[in-house]
Amino acid sequence: MLEAFLNTKPLYYDVIDYTRMPRVYESIKAKLKLPKIIHLIGTNGKGTTGRFLASALYSLGYKTGHYTSPHIREFNERIWLNGSNISSIDLNKAHLKLLTLLSKEDSDMLSYFEYTTLLAVFVYEDMDYVVLEAGLGGEYDATAVFPNILTLVTPIDIDHEAFLGNSIEKIARTKLNAIVSYGILAKQPHKESLDVAQDIAVEKKIEITTLDSFISAVDSEKIKKIARFNNLPKYLEDNLSLAIAALNFLDIPYSSENFDSSRLYGRLSKISDNIIIDVGHNTLAAKSIYESLKNQKFTLVYNSYKDKNYREILTILKPIIKEVLLIEVNDTRIELRDTMQKTLDELSLKHGIFEGVLASQNYLVFGSFIVVEAFLKGWNE
Repeated sequence: MLEAFLNTKPLYYDVIDYTRMPRVYESIKAKLKLPKIIHLIGTNGKGTTGRFLASALYSLGYKTGHYTSPHIREFNERIWLNGSNISSIDLNKAHLKLLTLLSKEDSDMLSYFEYTTLLAVFVYEDMDYVVLEAGLGGEYDATAVFPNILTLVTPIDIDHEAFLGNSIEKIARTKLNAIVSYGILAKQPHKESLDVAQDIAVEKKIEITTLDSFISAVDSEKIKKIARFNNLPKYLEDNLSLAIAALNFLDIPYSSENFDSSRLYGRLSKISDNIIIDVGHNTLAAKSIYESLKNQKFTLVYNSYKDKNYREILTILKPIIKEVLLIEVNDTRIELRDTMQKTLDELSLKHGIFEGVLASQNYLVFGSFIVVEAFLKGWNE
């Protein structure tokens, strides 16, 4: 039902109408009951930061939702509430109810992500807190139309240049303009992001600070304990820190036990003795993976969209790569195989075509949600 409806909508657009979502939301907002929303923006780490925070809030007794995207195996992964993904029955019930609030013209016109975002907020009306994760943007993202009590900003880096801008300063401004009340920034790889944040804080007369303002020495010790217990790589420890900064901002006491089993699937997830999967797809993600896995060697199962800087990504990962196996992905945005093979030759990386998993090899599957999805589909079969 919902699946058939969403299948009529393209997943990606060359041009986005940024006026559509605010207009549709304005037409139905009187009929929506909004929880306390924590908006999550940035380039890398939104999913894991959101899941750390949402899981902790739920563990602490709050009715909590976490909206994330895209999904790996099934759509239901996008709408998590009270400890698990929404059921297909509840999802379709909410879809039918939402259609009664929207005009036929608006329901047809909304993009895949816009409709999904409205649907999630509709599902979450009885929650105490909702962590609402932006898609690729910030200021003009579909998630930005809803009032929120806090914006969390994960590391900002170059990505989606066609929509966000071709410099860190432009991308940071587009993302950080989404902050409307109070903003907390994670550790940033580029000083330009901090400079833009200061400018926006002055322009909007709002408070934007770094997570250090909300992380005490006691918090730091707890974070180290949680990271050790859950075997978290450094970049996930940083995401955990931002989630804890949010709890401190909300003045909600927590303990280490509130973060057990909070890690989001698909982020350096070891799915068997010799397979690690990660849905990262940009240079910042590649750097984090290298730092987490250095001194090891892997067969990299990989592919990339044409607009990603795959040459730089492969260069970063090269010290941990024994061989690159290109996996078949059915998407017109994927780079041509000949072009990818030429790049691998230029980088002096041994390569071939992925045909299956060998027990004698250690595999790292990386290159975006769609690459991991393609791998899991074949692996599970």
